[in-house]
Amino acid sequence: MLVARSLFKMSSVNPLARLEQRAAEADQLIEYLKQQVQLLKEKANVQASIREEKKLLVENARLKQDIEDLKKQLLDKEKMRGVRDVAMPSVEVSVKSNATPPQLGGPAPSVTQAAGTTVQSPRPKDDGNNKKPEKKEKKPQQMTAAGQDDAKVDVSRLDLRVGRIITAEKHPDADSLYVEQVDVGEPSPRTVVSGLVKHVPLEQMQNRMAILLCNLKPAKMRGVTSQAMVMCASSPDKVEILDPPSGAVPGERITFQNFSGEPDKELNPKKKVWEQIQPDLRTDDACVATYKGAPFEVAGKGVCRAQTMSNSGIK
Repeated sequence: MLVARSLFKMSSVNPLARLEQRAAEADQLIEYLKQQVQLLKEKANVQASIREEKKLLVENARLKQDIEDLKKQLLDKEKMRGVRDVAMPSVEVSVKSNATPPQLGGPAPSVTQAAGTTVQSPRPKDDGNNKKPEKKEKKPQQMTAAGQDDAKVDVSRLDLRVGRIITAEKHPDADSLYVEQVDVGEPSPRTVVSGLVKHVPLEQMQNRMAILLCNLKPAKMRGVTSQAMVMCASSPDKVEILDPPSGAVPGERITFQNFSGEPDKELNPKKKVWEQIQPDLRTDDACVATYKGAPFEVAGKGVCRAQTMSNSGIK
């Protein structure tokens, strides 16, 4: 009888204990699932915020660029007005201030001015020459403008800078083009369009350093205005983006030994400056980017180079 009772008690207790144990395990599993759901929600929120941040950054860059373009247009118009307002009075004042008094007993001699010198006509009767100062005033200005356009053409006229490609995405209307937002050391990023889709994977375009040519005239490419050009080692079969030296930061200038000088504010497309310089841009045997043998350098940081492409053109 005692054995039967003990067996009955054991059979009645063990199921309850197992149920309690399973209930505890179920509670632990529910708590774990709740934690996993919370982590997934937080991760989704972070990814959404990153996407939104990128969109806002691009939109902000475009708005800033629109403002900069409007400022530039306003400044250009004011400058044009300023030149017209100052040029005409300057001729009259210079003629009056340098005019010689009339001689006693005869008509006043004619006066001409060129390059700040006053010349009296030997014949008092030649009164018709009094209007020549304005023509002679304009000649030095014309010569100065021509001198700027005909300046020596070498790599110092290119505004080459270190840049960082912040983001890149495929062009909405062109399968072979990327549209990038690039930091070149200015208050806002520049929009750059590059035909690199077939040569560089999109993931390798994100947050990478590069060399940018920044003084080409902005040009529209399938509806998107490109404000610079990514410099690459190039051959018919392969293209590699040039890398700046380690430690270089966006905005730093690329310099060349024995080719000093300030770059043009904007290259004149009619003068074909870039077209004359580009054939002398090449990588050497060690993949270092050069112009007529002089390496692309960042002062105190080192030289710029391609990853694997030696003895190749650069464009």
